[in-house]
Amino acid sequence: MPVFAILIAALAIGFEQLIQWKYGPMGIIAFVVLSIGLKAKNTMISGIGAAVLVMLLAQSG
Repeated sequence: MPVFAILIAALAIGFEQLIQWKYGPMGIIAFVVLSIGLKAKNTMISGIGAAVLVMLLAQSG
C-alpha cells in the first residue's frame, strides 16, 4: 500500500510540473481549482477549472 501511494503522489507531482511547464501559472491554478472542485464534489468549481484548462489547451493548439 505505501508503494502505491508513493507512486500515485509521484505521478500527480509529475503531471502538475508538466502542466506548469507547458501552460504556466494559469495552468497550475486551473489544475488546482479543478482538483479542489473534485475533492469537494462541487461541480461549479470543477467546471471552472476544467473550462480554463480547455481554453489553455485550445489556445496552444
